[in-house]
Amino acid sequence: MADNRKTFKIKSDDIGDVRIADEVVAIIAGLAATEVEGVSSMAGNITNEIVSRLGMKNLSRGIMIEVMEDEVKVDVAINIAYGFSIPEVSSRVQDKVKNAIENMTGLNVAVVNVRIASVDMGSN
Repeated sequence: MADNRKTFKIKSDDIGDVRIADEVVAIIAGLAATEVEGVSSMAGNITNEIVSRLGMKNLSRGIMIEVMEDEVKVDVAINIAYGFSIPEVSSRVQDKVKNAIENMTGLNVAVVNVRIASVDMGSN
């Protein structure tokens, strides 16, 4: 049975290959981003929002991964909590996502783009 998920090889030796699904990298990025203070939640499209409300949590929501040659490009969409500095939170998200992916996978992260989708005005 064929697996249709996109994967990329991170290691190949006499024993065999190690491949990572791009969704795994997206999950790592999403978890890293949500650990940053000021990130209210990950943003997503309407389908992801409906899935989330039905209780099926999607850890890669708001993340796009693009593999280019030996590098990875990451796009992160977040909702920021009201009162936090957008430039500071965005910079911390970029650093945290880059470090998490590189440390856990050994992949080189070329760029981490952050898109602020909304400001969460919820009570804290």
